[in-house]
Amino acid sequence: MVKIEVRARAPGKIILSGEHAVVHGSTAVAAAINLYTSVNIAFTSGSDDMLKLELKDMELEPSPSTPLTCSTGSLKSIASLLEEKNIPEAKITLAAGVSTFLWLYTAIQGYKPATVAVTSELPLGAGLGSSAAYCVSLSGALLAFSEYCELDYSQQGWVSFKNSELDLVNKWAFEGEKIIHGRPSGIDNTVSTYGNMIQFRSGELTRLKSNVPLKMLITNTKVGRNTKALVAGVSERKVRHPEAMASLFNAVDSISKELSDIIQTPASDEIAVTEKEEKLKELIEMNQGLLQCMGVSHASIETVLRTTLRYNLCSKLTGAGGGGCLLRSWNPVAFNASSLGLVAMAWSI
Repeated sequence: MVKIEVRARAPGKIILSGEHAVVHGSTAVAAAINLYTSVNIAFTSGSDDMLKLELKDMELEPSPSTPLTCSTGSLKSIASLLEEKNIPEAKITLAAGVSTFLWLYTAIQGYKPATVAVTSELPLGAGLGSSAAYCVSLSGALLAFSEYCELDYSQQGWVSFKNSELDLVNKWAFEGEKIIHGRPSGIDNTVSTYGNMIQFRSGELTRLKSNVPLKMLITNTKVGRNTKALVAGVSERKVRHPEAMASLFNAVDSISKELSDIIQTPASDEIAVTEKEEKLKELIEMNQGLLQCMGVSHASIETVLRTTLRYNLCSKLTGAGGGGCLLRSWNPVAFNASSLGLVAMAWSI
């Protein structure tokens, strides 16, 4: 039996400003964090010609040059396969991840026998881009075996892609995100693909460079939520209140642009750094207020907001809301842009 293996990994993310509004054309600012999802693919040729998917952290084992959208017919066929597996109701959200795997695998590699193992350091459904990291790392590993990517194997076994090839990985990952979330903005898979800190609007990417370290803390409420439902809820509120919601989206756009400018503005001394931090704190507070107006807060999020406010700290949800993770405006661990993503510390309340 012949066995060939490849590994790929992609980071999670935080959104500093612009979640939900970015779906409706506003600017958002996001950054990669140093928590990863990894995919290991072992292609085999022998008597056991099967395709196996191992989701090791989830207690469940169940032409590449032009990214293709999964058709309704294909989704129905995949869904019928999953029905035979009798996935428990408590893990039904994983069905979307398995569907995404089946689509990306067959669309990029066809029906070759292989064993695919997925591991992740990211909490599921918490706003840290776990699904995007999954789609990006899976797409990268699959494309690494295609004839369309020239790879660099010099980095201790991790494959490295050129920018043009990263574009292809990002497009395939976005197709996977659409299966999972329905109407994603594309910001999660984009920051997971390229890393560092970015400004994102309507598919246009601008890389940001922070001149001073930013201080943030990620807090996980450990309250799960449905991203697709929350995104749909904002869209429905927009239909009911078009002018009011348009004003909210415009305000978010202004906050994201100002935040980007502040991040990239040099600070000559400690006083200037403190002034920048105070401005960022105010922008975070304003952005959270707008997210509350969009209807994506949650009792657990409000608990964190009240608690941090007592200590003169500002917090905001990051990602879809409805639970998940929040950012705080202070943390003894600093993060800044690097090729490995942003350093962050996470714990739960």
